[in-house]
Amino acid sequence: MNSSPIDLTQFVKTYDVRGLVGSQLTSEVVSALAAGFVDEIGAAGTDVVVGHDMRDSSPEFASAFARGAQARGANVLSIGLCSTDETYFASGSLGAPAAMFTASHNPATYNGIKFSRAGAQGISLNTGLAAIRDRATAYLADGIAEVETTGAFREVDVLADYAAYLRKLVDLSGIRPIRVVVDAGNGMGGLTVPAVLGEAAGLAALPIEIIPMYFELDGTFPNHEANPLEPANIVDLQKAVVEHGADLGLAFDGDADRCFVVDDKGEAVTPSAVAAIVALREITRVRALEPDLDIVVLHNLITSNIVPETIEAAGATAIRTHVGHSLIKDEMKATGAIFGGEHSAHYYFRDFWGADNGMLAAMHLLAEFGHQDKPLSEFAAQYNPYALSGEINSTVTDVPAAYERIVSAYASLGELDEFDGLTVTGSGEPFWWFNVRPSNTEPLLRLNVEAGTPEKMQEIRDAVLALIRE
Repeated sequence: MNSSPIDLTQFVKTYDVRGLVGSQLTSEVVSALAAGFVDEIGAAGTDVVVGHDMRDSSPEFASAFARGAQARGANVLSIGLCSTDETYFASGSLGAPAAMFTASHNPATYNGIKFSRAGAQGISLNTGLAAIRDRATAYLADGIAEVETTGAFREVDVLADYAAYLRKLVDLSGIRPIRVVVDAGNGMGGLTVPAVLGEAAGLAALPIEIIPMYFELDGTFPNHEANPLEPANIVDLQKAVVEHGADLGLAFDGDADRCFVVDDKGEAVTPSAVAAIVALREITRVRALEPDLDIVVLHNLITSNIVPETIEAAGATAIRTHVGHSLIKDEMKATGAIFGGEHSAHYYFRDFWGADNGMLAAMHLLAEFGHQDKPLSEFAAQYNPYALSGEINSTVTDVPAAYERIVSAYASLGELDEFDGLTVTGSGEPFWWFNVRPSNTEPLLRLNVEAGTPEKMQEIRDAVLALIRE
């Protein structure tokens, strides 16, 4: 029993659990969440996959989760150290629900849980996570009642099968020799990259020379935060690509489910360009296998216009989605989409159970790049023809007032829609659009701008920022 209840609403987020170790996430809390998870999804008497990243707190939390899950009758399949997309693989291939212990790119003081239903289907507040939270709150107050037949525990190693499965989806054996610097950020890419792109899992050697950076698994992140979305965290990679004369660089976040790309000149390749390249490859691949299929590809509303343009030019249907991990997984299932891309570098694949997989996106990029002769800086330029601001966050004391200032200023200057935040699309040339979205958890407004020319992008960016920060 918990004499001093912890408020789970503070760290059970929209798509996952993410909290401070000790003050929010404790072994007792984790066991209660496990029990709530098993009850909510009806997993008693069936298998539940549990994996964890390299954070210091992750092994104990995984054990605590196993205890809570077994107490309520689930059989725990422990896959140990793994990337988040390995848990999706295990959940999909074994048809079992899963829990992954990671706080992704957050600092070492955090940890968290990403839940999946069987088949790697996401769970958000609206699709079961709130109910899991409420059940866990009750278990914290009253204790976890053991069922008559408690669950079993066994350890399973899925890394080799995971690597082999990805190799089947993307054949890299015939590409030209490529030199790649990989920054794992002391995260789980240090385990998965040698297995998938190298020979660590017993697979055949590929024509890829890997130059490793920060492959040592270390949850204290001694070199930089494992968040490649922040420009400061890819500076080391950018320098190394140029110094080694590499063809490109890859940077993975802490749980290795997102991948960022740097070209031969050390410049970042936008995730939208990667999404366009992968979308084209997946459309071509699926059309060859299923010529009568009406192909659908998803993109969130802040990706570059090049993404829907590429999808539609290839004869597929582009569907715009909200921003957000579990939302896109749900949309993948609802629409039968073969691929989905987000500007945050999450990439979703029908043939990976609709889940996201940064490694798989990287493999598609390597395959497309490796079957032509141009340097990546030149090859990728065709998929980055417009000027993008990137996401700019502003702390705002009165979010609704700032929002209204923007609406008033632009109501007569463009087409407004509120599909996800506020998107304003201008008329005339050069084209421009911007999106402003309030944060779900902080007093922030997030701005993204794109235009046909850098000058127009800067003009719109500066004008909207002035309104936001007035």
